[in-house]
Amino acid sequence: MRTLRAARLILAAGAAALVAACSTPAAGGDAAAASPIVGRATAAVRDVTIPSGTLLHLALSTSVASDTSQVEDAVAAELTIAVVVGGGTVLPSGALIAGVVRSVERAGRVKGGARLVLDFTSVTSDGRRYAMSAEHFSRQASAAAAAGAALATAGEEVRFPSGTDVSIPLVAPLTVRVGR
Repeated sequence: MRTLRAARLILAAGAAALVAACSTPAAGGDAAAASPIVGRATAAVRDVTIPSGTLLHLALSTSVASDTSQVEDAVAAELTIAVVVGGGTVLPSGALIAGVVRSVERAGRVKGGARLVLDFTSVTSDGRRYAMSAEHFSRQASAAAAAGAALATAGEEVRFPSGTDVSIPLVAPLTVRVGR
């Protein structure tokens, strides 16, 4: 019984010393900062849903073209404008966007009409990767260029060099984790 009582006293004294240490004024006269463990507990980690229809503004990091790209080739891009929901940034500018070439049609000598379709499938932010569903980004060479192409030369190809600006709307809500 005495041992249990002594252990309780020792624990109580230790707790009192810890409280006193945390509330001791710092050299500048202000109370000492809370421990890092307490600081982490107060940081809010929450899931935020980006609504369907939200437009994502991207810049391609890889070059793609109808005459050089293959279906399922990887495509990379970066978010150029942060996505804000409820006044808070949920996807920062620079977040990485990954996708693939979904479809490619090369310009033909007679048929013309090169076409390139990109499918962006995920976003990585704050070390977390999220699957996303967005409209395909597609472009087709102008019909006039294809129709005017000489039989001996290929029609106009579709080309997107690195740095090309692309905007795609989400077709389904995207839920991301915000905070640490």
